[in-house]
Amino acid sequence: MDILFICKTLPHEKVIGGPIIIYNRVRILSQRHNVSLLCFVSPEEREFEGTVSRFCRDFEAVPMPARDNPFRKARDWLFSPVPVYFLNNYSAEMYARLREMVARYRYDVVISEYSMVAQYLFRNPDLAGMKRVMSVHECYFLARRKAWKVQGLSRAGLSALFNLKGLKKFEFDMYADADKVLVLTPEGRDELLDIRPDLDVAVVPHGVDVDHFCVSGECARETAVMFLGNYPHDPNRDAVLWFHENVWPRVKKEVPEALFYVVGKDPTPDLLELARSDPSVIVTGTVEDVRPYFERVKVFVNPVRIGGGFRGKILEAMSMGLPIVTTSLGAEGVNAEDGRDMLIADDPADFAAATARLLRDDGLCDGLGERVRAMALECFSWEKGVEELEQVLLELLSNAR
Repeated sequence: MDILFICKTLPHEKVIGGPIIIYNRVRILSQRHNVSLLCFVSPEEREFEGTVSRFCRDFEAVPMPARDNPFRKARDWLFSPVPVYFLNNYSAEMYARLREMVARYRYDVVISEYSMVAQYLFRNPDLAGMKRVMSVHECYFLARRKAWKVQGLSRAGLSALFNLKGLKKFEFDMYADADKVLVLTPEGRDELLDIRPDLDVAVVPHGVDVDHFCVSGECARETAVMFLGNYPHDPNRDAVLWFHENVWPRVKKEVPEALFYVVGKDPTPDLLELARSDPSVIVTGTVEDVRPYFERVKVFVNPVRIGGGFRGKILEAMSMGLPIVTTSLGAEGVNAEDGRDMLIADDPADFAAATARLLRDDGLCDGLGERVRAMALECFSWEKGVEELEQVLLELLSNAR
């Protein structure tokens, strides 16, 4: 197959979060197919272009589009038929580069990774004769609606409400225009089909490098928990703040010596303030390697309340053999059983009780850790997920002949 990926950001070997999915899809598919990549890139990521371009027959990186000023954003919100969420990621240069790439090579399939770049496939005459696949890591309408319901009249909740205007129709018109829609979880598929039953949706799961994310030896673990995230992504920021306000005081009452590690990229000012005001919270910022933190703590907490898709952080914790306490939303896609594979709780008191229980019970930690490590090996290696994607694409092309 000749495959072109379009991505909202550069997917490179050092990236965390969703773009690591695209990096591994490109890397593994390139072993058997001609793969090309068109993506946005930020100035600080330019140095990593070679880590993914080496797998590509053709590669183009476009500067990130400039963010609109507030006055233009308000005007667009009032009058544009295209939602602001998508206008913020519009680039004439991206359209031009795409036109040039499909003129140089004939592609069987063009895949947009993330809905915000699906607009470059939507009703695009330059892609005539090519199968258009929209990979939905997160449905923005559903995510913003969930954020509005959960966060209410807070600044984040009102921002979600602002972005809902026109979003449902535009986003689902895009999906209906695609030849195939990909999602990361069965729950994500069902949510889309509840709104548009006519969509052609396939589930292709997230993955993890099970050889990289493994325990290196005996670990001297602290009485500590951790969360991992890219914090400009609001579901991660919200998870930390909600956990610290509603769960952490209850945990500390039961286990006074406990520590909370907030690991990951670009912590927001309110997260940095937590570390200044609470000595039991350690905010690390960007780290070169997250594995030492997985080996330092006893428990991984995943208190996400908003957002959608599949959270790769939980797979990394599973692969490291770390016991997990998660919300039901955070466990989507894993098919985990509460009490057998991990502890699942949505109520703050229940979440705190589960966390404190694990911090005190090494035997339970070991049992749950062994179980989730086995699940990661059996179900979530990168190779397994990419094989599923490959079969979906081959079937799509076969049915077209």
